[in-house]
Amino acid sequence: MHVLNDLLIVFALAVAVSLICHRLKLPSVVGFILTGTLAGPHGLGLVHSGEDVEFLAELGVVLLLFSIGLEFSLSELLRIKRIVFLGGGLQVALTIAAVWGISARLVPDGKTALALGFLLALSSTAIVLKVLQDRMELEGVHGQMSLGILLFQDVAVVPMMLFIPLLAGREADAVQAGGLLLVKSLGILALVFAGQRWILPRILDRVATTRSREIFLLTSVLICFGVAWITSSAGLSLSLGAFLAGLILSETEYSHQTLANMLPFKDLFTSLFFISIGMILDVSYIAHNLAAVTALTLGSIALKAMICALVVILLGYPIRAALMCGLVLAQIGEFSFVLCKVCISNGLLAGEQATLFLSVSTLTMLAAPLLIAMAPGWADRAEKLPWPRRIREGMFATVAGNSQEKAPRLANHLVIVGYGPVGRTLARAARMGDIPYCIIEMNPTTVQQEKRKGETIFFGDASQPSILEHAQVARARVVVVSLADPPTVRRITAAVKAAAPTVHLIARTRFISEMDSLVGLGADEVVPEELETSIELFSRILSKYLIPKEDIERLVDDIRAEGYKALSAHRIPTLSWCDIVGALPDVEVRALRISPSAPVVGRTIGELGLRKKMGITILAVRRDGALLPNPGPELALQAGDHTIVLGTPDQLRRAHALLTQTS
Repeated sequence: MHVLNDLLIVFALAVAVSLICHRLKLPSVVGFILTGTLAGPHGLGLVHSGEDVEFLAELGVVLLLFSIGLEFSLSELLRIKRIVFLGGGLQVALTIAAVWGISARLVPDGKTALALGFLLALSSTAIVLKVLQDRMELEGVHGQMSLGILLFQDVAVVPMMLFIPLLAGREADAVQAGGLLLVKSLGILALVFAGQRWILPRILDRVATTRSREIFLLTSVLICFGVAWITSSAGLSLSLGAFLAGLILSETEYSHQTLANMLPFKDLFTSLFFISIGMILDVSYIAHNLAAVTALTLGSIALKAMICALVVILLGYPIRAALMCGLVLAQIGEFSFVLCKVCISNGLLAGEQATLFLSVSTLTMLAAPLLIAMAPGWADRAEKLPWPRRIREGMFATVAGNSQEKAPRLANHLVIVGYGPVGRTLARAARMGDIPYCIIEMNPTTVQQEKRKGETIFFGDASQPSILEHAQVARARVVVVSLADPPTVRRITAAVKAAAPTVHLIARTRFISEMDSLVGLGADEVVPEELETSIELFSRILSKYLIPKEDIERLVDDIRAEGYKALSAHRIPTLSWCDIVGALPDVEVRALRISPSAPVVGRTIGELGLRKKMGITILAVRRDGALLPNPGPELALQAGDHTIVLGTPDQLRRAHALLTQTS
């Protein structure tokens, strides 16, 4: 019963605090962490034992990573492999080295200093992915960079856990455990490959044939927790197993339904994870050690942000993307808590040191949503500083040939910003229409691949004047911003209009609410996915209600020109079949089968003159399983035809006698 009491208190307090945060325009994650701080043993003491909440919180992390895997794919993972392995490896190595060098002067034991490097090298996968998803920035450049580095960090937890016993002088145990873990990891990789190719598709096909939502949901949960349990048993993390499970399912045709089933549970349990983080925060300890905790919190955030930004710059990306990625990954992660427990059990961290670390790490997590929210503004201001060109635009701009390779002279051309699915479609349409075009793209791998194919594509940030100049925007006829990241689209729109005020700019956005801001920045046309989807839907609906095609097309044009305001301004009278029947109560529709000996067999509808002689109308004829709607006068009736006829009851009786009579 105490579990129910704790959950009731936690959820009630979470609703109240989250409403206040919403009013103050603070991220919901901040509200959840504050809820845990208030309800926990170090706050108001409303929840004395957080074990049950922590257990549910672990489920939240598992479901969060499972859903991320579902939305991802193996092909996407291979696309960012350079970020995962090179970027993630550099970030972890540089952070460990920097923290080790700094901590060695503050703590007497060099082993403890190295252990602290392990702890600070990790960022919070749960917080970062949650906030980036909420802000629709996961598809942006900094979102993809952050995701790749986080994936490497999650994998790096395992060798870190194996190395800690070596630091504590337990070499034999660590070597034996490492060998066993290597064997288990290879087995898991084989299982994942087999599951993706042969096992899971067959299981899901069989489950889908039952058409039972409950069975499908249970199967999805079984796969998620099953793979997570296997990886956990092998010494890997639960969350990594959940991500692998989602990755396997993402390659099947059932990924969208699985994600839809999981979303409500993911949001519920993930909120409990953030609440459990808040319960760790010891407010009284922070108050008594305010100076040390504040200095270490700010220092760790600054150090991690600078190292992550440096790594992104070394990978060749512009300074703005680097600064945003640095701020996104500036917090300490939840897996650091797991490593902290291992360090304590091996004698590498004392009680006071562990308490100080937990306080600092929790405060960095609390600050993370705010840092991510402020990252675009800070990056914009920092970008205006007098950076060297290679840093401001990205070193890959030179590697990709932007500054070395003379661009073909273009005029009256199309500039496509972003080479995702929308950008590729636009490029294909331009080729078909023999329209000159060029592409600006921020993914260096994509730029290299498409250059080899002969595409006129440049690497760079389209908000940079020099990149726009290289794409000859001033001589372009149309610029299309096809990106899905709203802040980036706004920034590029303003930059393009500043560089070329007369160019016709078309901006893509997801929501109608973004239209006014983009128009205010100078966009000539804004194409919101939300509006276009609704237009397609109601166009088909209106056609079913017998609205003339010309009226539908006129209404669509008005709505595209005025947005949703046109919906309230137009009222087209609709006419349905129910309206017709209601207005003509004596009219009926019947199906009459033509008998082989009926006198109408072999004669055309025009010859019979049924409407003129009997007043009935043949609406359709079903013949050999095929429906022939609105048949013309030249159609000859055959024995066995099913005629769909319209008329009054008396007219239908006479038609029945004629069409079905026998000799």
